[in-house]
Amino acid sequence: KDDHSRFWGLYKRVAKEHNNEFLERYNSDMDIVLVFSGLFSAVSTTFIVAMESGLSPDPNDTTHALLMQLVQIGLGNFMAAGSTPVTPASNWSPPISNIRIQLIAYASLSFSLLAAFGAVLGKQW
Repeated sequence: KDDHSRFWGLYKRVAKEHNNEFLERYNSDMDIVLVFSGLFSAVSTTFIVAMESGLSPDPNDTTHALLMQLVQIGLGNFMAAGSTPVTPASNWSPPISNIRIQLIAYASLSFSLLAAFGAVLGKQW
């Protein structure tokens, strides 16, 4: 019986040391993941905001078309101005490359935030 109690005492001590080393190592790894995902999310968000203008028509084109229509009306050329306002935005659609780039950027941001969430859960566990 004495050998069993010594064995379990030794086992408990070795297991506790191993668990402490394991938790310390992975706790510091979670800190690194949190820092990296936070920085990556900030940079991704900056790029997403900068690329957002590529998904909408240029407001200068609409202003230019409406000013041209006003000039035509002012010159008395009602037929050239047309009965409905010309809006180039109605025909406009963003290039497929912009949509794909935005899709990748949003997916990247989502995965980065998911990694941060997982690291927070891991640290709380």
